[in-house]
Amino acid sequence: MSAWRETPVLAGRHVTLRPIAREDRPALLDAFAGLEGSFATMVPNEATIDGWYDRLEREQAAGRVLPFTVLDAEGRVSGVTRFLRMSEPHRRVEIGGTVYSPRVQRTGLNTEAKRLLLAHAFDVLKVLCVQLRTDFLNRQSRTAIERLGARMDGVLRGHMLLGEHRRDTVVYSILDHEWPGVRRNLDALMRRYEEKAR
Repeated sequence: MSAWRETPVLAGRHVTLRPIAREDRPALLDAFAGLEGSFATMVPNEATIDGWYDRLEREQAAGRVLPFTVLDAEGRVSGVTRFLRMSEPHRRVEIGGTVYSPRVQRTGLNTEAKRLLLAHAFDVLKVLCVQLRTDFLNRQSRTAIERLGARMDGVLRGHMLLGEHRRDTVVYSILDHEWPGVRRNLDALMRRYEEKAR
């Protein structure tokens, strides 16, 4: 099967990304507890998670997403992320749909997860561009994306309705020729994180 169709297992020291499974349902609901109403994109709850799984499965079957369950260093389910808006002909993917449990936010988990996803995108899928998007008002997310080394492409104004909130979406990207520098930056960030954790 094509690497564009099969969700791999990506493992680091602090995080493992593995194919999402329906068996993760209870652990994901526990990880998502308390995130309703946050900037996190469409956080599934007890009433919506089955439809959320259905949509992910349809999107994956169509070749548009590769979804991951995120496990922390102890193997606990800590959230989800995915490749989405995948276009093999144009060699582009987006990293998004990321929701983490509050207990792993502001740890090295996200930095290493992004390092693993970007390495898979550029080194295995051979993409030309990886995009990342976030709410213009989500300063924490924008800072984290900029810290990775992504560059802002622009703002899609009035882009989405999330409940009563009309979201302006900030679009960032990393191009293939920028990946070596971004990789060095991420490796340096991980070294600093590990030194602090000692």
